[in-house]
Amino acid sequence: MTVETQLPYDKDYLMQYSERRKEPQWFRDVRLNAIETAENLAMPKLEKTRLKNWNFTNFKHDVSGEAVQKFEELPEKIRVLLGEKSTSENLIIVRNNDVAHASLSPELQDKGVVFKDIFTAMNENEDLVKKYFMQDGVSVDEHKLTARHAALLNSGVFLYVPKNVKVEEPIQIVFWQEDPEAALFNHVLLVADQHSEVTYLENYVSENKNEEAVANIVSEVFALDGANVSYGAVDNFEKGTTTYVNRRGVAQRDATIEWALGQMNDGNTISDNVTYLMGDNSYSYAKAVSVGRGDQKQDFTAKIVHYGKESEGYILQHGVMKDNATSIFNGIGKIEHGATKANAEQESRVLMLDQGSRGDANPILLIDEDDVTAGHAASVGRVDPIQLYYLMSRGISQQEAERLVIHGFLSPVVREIPIETVQAQLREVIEGKVY
Repeated sequence: MTVETQLPYDKDYLMQYSERRKEPQWFRDVRLNAIETAENLAMPKLEKTRLKNWNFTNFKHDVSGEAVQKFEELPEKIRVLLGEKSTSENLIIVRNNDVAHASLSPELQDKGVVFKDIFTAMNENEDLVKKYFMQDGVSVDEHKLTARHAALLNSGVFLYVPKNVKVEEPIQIVFWQEDPEAALFNHVLLVADQHSEVTYLENYVSENKNEEAVANIVSEVFALDGANVSYGAVDNFEKGTTTYVNRRGVAQRDATIEWALGQMNDGNTISDNVTYLMGDNSYSYAKAVSVGRGDQKQDFTAKIVHYGKESEGYILQHGVMKDNATSIFNGIGKIEHGATKANAEQESRVLMLDQGSRGDANPILLIDEDDVTAGHAASVGRVDPIQLYYLMSRGISQQEAERLVIHGFLSPVVREIPIETVQAQLREVIEGKVY
């Protein structure tokens, strides 16, 4: 369905914004072409989700953020996310649209690892950024929201791991939407060169339960031959933020991309997670959990496309819906012609706690090759009243009984996540959403 909306930002505004940022000419051209292209594109096509009343235009675009001098200055929920990383290297904190803290260990710098905000990288690592930015991952002209993302990009990060470099400790970034009306047009560009390894962790937090804002996020992950990328994310935007997040991966020969996504927003959300297994023997495992509550609407898609021979792709999604929340979980395994001996497996399960809540699980297999393996499992249901009765008969309150059921339902996915930090963060966020 096409939604006609008018942005309060035009080419003149973007020209001035780009000049203030001292952006290279090539990216300034990207911005100006994208804003023009956006006007002629439709919104994303979603099967069962209507975008008619979603906010995509009411926000503040250019919002500054002060530097963080001490760990104690941060809100409690950010300190919890960082844990012992309060004095850590290999950490960036983006406050509104500005970098508030940035550090990278001398050891990784000596090995050639690049970890910096995307605007600095555009100037200092221009060739690399220009080579990968919205070229083979997410395209500017996919639909109106991707074009607007390119036009209005106002923060992001670039991470490059050189050939044969193995990063032992997770690299982390926190995007903090402190101003309740600040828009986050964030771009994450991660390139793991041949036979490198890295674990990347990102967090999104906001402060707007009542004010309206927009998050338009694109992540592009490139795992070159033999590279291994573990990508963890915990999204935790408040009710006032309408979120569109597009995470895209490209895996070459013998490369691995693992996704561990905690989709814990309280506002309306579109999440699109797609991995292209381009090389032979490439591998991806996409794990995601979600808890919906209130009146929010969510549309989640996890898709793995097989091009390489003997490629393997696994999707695991579990969601819990409370109150009047509704959600769509699409799991798509696509095996292209020529991807012989590929394996596409998926599991999507949704649990509804209240009469007003709704969840749909849509398993889809698209097979254009004969010599392959593929399978799926999907279920949608409500809490078994016998389970609750049994727990409550042991002196447990109904609220505590529901809490135990939710944790038990999501635990199989949380346990499968290979990043311990993400596991801990998810349990903390899930606990906050249960009550």
